[in-house]
Amino acid sequence: MKTKINIYITLALLLVLGASCSDDFLQEKKNYGLYDETFWQNPQRVDWYINKLYYNYFVGYTNPTQTVVGVYNSDQFRLTEEIGGTQNLINPNISYTNATDVPTGYYGTKLENKVKNEPYHRIRDCNTLLEDIDSKGSTLDQVYRNRAKGQMYYLRAIQYFDLMRTYGGVPIVTTVEAASSTDISTQLPRASVTEVVAQIVKDLDMAASLLPGQWDAPNYGRFTRGAALAQKSRVLLTYASPLFNKNWDTSNDRWDAALAAGLAAETQLTADGFGLFGSTAKDWQSMFLVDNAFCKEAITVQFLGAGFGNTIVNNGWEKSLRLVSQGGGGALKAPKEMIDLFPMADGSKPTALNNYDPFLFFKGRDPRFYRTFAFTGAKWSYKENAASTVWSYRWNSAPNTGTSRYSDNNQETSPVFVRKMSNPAASNAAYEYSGTDIFEFRYAELLLNIAECYAAKGDIPNTIAYIGKVRNRVGIPAANNYGLGSLADKYAAINAAIYERRIELAYEGKRFWDVQRWMLYSDEAVAGTTNNTCQKLGLTPINGTQRTGFYLRYKVSNSTTIDPLAVQRASISVDPDASNFAAQVLALSNLYTTNFEIESLDTAMDNVNGTAVKIKFRPNYYIMGLNTGVLNQNTWLKQTVGWKDAAGGEGTYNYQE
Repeated sequence: MKTKINIYITLALLLVLGASCSDDFLQEKKNYGLYDETFWQNPQRVDWYINKLYYNYFVGYTNPTQTVVGVYNSDQFRLTEEIGGTQNLINPNISYTNATDVPTGYYGTKLENKVKNEPYHRIRDCNTLLEDIDSKGSTLDQVYRNRAKGQMYYLRAIQYFDLMRTYGGVPIVTTVEAASSTDISTQLPRASVTEVVAQIVKDLDMAASLLPGQWDAPNYGRFTRGAALAQKSRVLLTYASPLFNKNWDTSNDRWDAALAAGLAAETQLTADGFGLFGSTAKDWQSMFLVDNAFCKEAITVQFLGAGFGNTIVNNGWEKSLRLVSQGGGGALKAPKEMIDLFPMADGSKPTALNNYDPFLFFKGRDPRFYRTFAFTGAKWSYKENAASTVWSYRWNSAPNTGTSRYSDNNQETSPVFVRKMSNPAASNAAYEYSGTDIFEFRYAELLLNIAECYAAKGDIPNTIAYIGKVRNRVGIPAANNYGLGSLADKYAAINAAIYERRIELAYEGKRFWDVQRWMLYSDEAVAGTTNNTCQKLGLTPINGTQRTGFYLRYKVSNSTTIDPLAVQRASISVDPDASNFAAQVLALSNLYTTNFEIESLDTAMDNVNGTAVKIKFRPNYYIMGLNTGVLNQNTWLKQTVGWKDAAGGEGTYNYQE
């Protein structure tokens, strides 16, 4: 008999799997659907089935910047301003247009009668329980069956949502289909985006009707009715956005639906005990460390486990953030564009008129700045050194010449590092075994969904009110509309809503999807689609920009191997929780002004083979084409506009309909 094991793997679930040698069915049954008639009559086996599906969906979700269910890599994150480094989809020297070029196989391979962890296999697993649990498991308690079905509707919905965000319309399958190359009834065409959204919404409404508002303690983290309604708001917000809505600026129909969904989710979640966590910036920081227990901010949360073992899935974020001087693998460097993005302490934009000094970037910033980033001279604790202050500067005989030496061996391409969602009690002997959970959907995001809908409808007072809720929680004063000023029209309001998402949700895996649905790389469009959002919203297109890194350089030429600032810096440490925080900032400002200057990188953050480049994301990348393998296996499927099909013809499937 195998012992009971805990596997920390799910979006909102700590899986507890009990398995015997004879009952470990998903390991033994190599072919799909080989369940005897008694299978659905046994709640323990049904639990295993549900838990295995959670596992297949979320086992790879170990980093908050990872997105797309079943894949969970950071590909989309690396296409945004949040991190430097040229990737293929933003490389100006590369252009993908052919089916053979499609750089993702997310759609999956052909459906087979075996257990496989691919989108349509996961959908089939959901369909199986939905078809069989009532007919074959009628002896099970009705509440139990309803909750089992509610989880399947939710899982099926989010799988279709990620397929939609990747490919636009896809075939909709809601029954169990056997793999067949000859059954014409299974040769389903690509549905319209409207049809896919309708199916997703139907599933989420069903999930909300079947799931509880809260689970008991042993089941905390499973999907709730509030989570289903919040997910619905996210789906309808995407559907209302310009990527899928060519009438976004002339019709409020979709914005009305998204707003209604957001408000319904807010009402339900509030009634069920959810809401913004805390009332200070310190609370905002600490909420991410609520571990394996209820946190009112967390609508859906990925439970992860600490320690080592093949049954434990760890958080990979902590190790990726920590500097070498702290025993980490090297920091996650913040580009200058992110450093200069965050508001001032009063919520106003960081401009010279508002007293922003990009050299002394840490002076007078939004309280979230100090919780999102660490920087040269800032306190950043870990278990072995609660007073750790990080330093990253270099010195040499002359700028960009000679042998450079680095403080504390931190050879980083920015003096600012992401610290958000890191644990000050983490041990540098075990960063890679972190068990810190990931909040996949936070209450603050829901409020910003609502704010954006109000903005798109031209309701400026409610836009400000909902952004204000998010800003008020971290201590930004209400004066001048929480620093937003007077928003002249709905375009300024949308701009403000998008901006706030960049701050509040930074490094949580949301930015690419916002850029994608608003098409913010440029105002270029593929044939048959429209795009003018950058111009409409007054936003600078991302294309043509760069992520910029820089060094702080000790400005006195010095070739010594001994750190020239070792003594001067010893008494300096900036801690936003300190009672003398303002004095600490002043002391660090004096150190910077007296000793440092900006030095350009030896090699640009965004480069190809050492040559600096600017971002170029081509308009056909917003919605991916189907690759050759998919098209050859499913010859009835149309290729997406902007992509060539397997025979070299132009794609005709229009996701804007």
